Amino acid sequence: MACEGNGMSDARIGEALIKEVIEEELKDVPSEDIPPLTPLAVLKTDQEQKVVTQLAKMICIIGDKVQGDQEFKDAIDGITGSSRSKWDTFQAVADKVFQHGISWERIAVLFYVAGKLAVKMVEAHLPQSVREILRWTVDFFRNNLLDWIREHGGWINSFSELAVASMQNVSSLSYRNYSLALIFVTGLALGSIITWKLTKRF
Repeated sequence: MACEGNGMSDARIGEALIKEVIEEELKDVPSEDIPPLTPLAVLKTDQEQKVVTQLAKMICIIGDKVQGDQEFKDAIDGITGSSRSKWDTFQAVADKVFQHGISWERIAVLFYVAGKLAVKMVEAHLPQSVREILRWTVDFFRNNLLDWIREHGGWINSFSELAVASMQNVSSLSYRNYSLALIFVTGLALGSIITWKLTKRF
């Protein structure tokens, strides 16, 4: 059962999560180069905010694996330099992410790619495009991912699979750092889920 009937909204969480991931990727870019990103969804509870914060951390861990993928780098670079509509090129990248179907890990990758693309746009002196990327990603989420998320139990049910995904293909040198991050994030997530279930019960 999705979060919708239990005080949390999968739609709000998803939209806020996209914005959070993009802002996280832009944190090292000079602030004067970044247009303010107006929230597309206002979180209603502290619980929703905790879920967004924890998921954003897990997405960053998973996203570190994508950094070394030349195919994704080329696809992101292609959006900034393409003569095609940027929306069409973004759609092509999104389609590539989900070419083998939807999974929690692939949703995380798409959000991470959106953040990296936002950085590329600022570096290309197209800061106004950051808002477009946010809107495109949210639109893709609403039209293509939200129903799947609800059918698979909502964002609350994503934590276990994202935890596993964040540990895959990690080199032995960085294994300890990833493990510590995963233990921290998963611990927070489980604490939130327990609190949420207790709140729901009473």
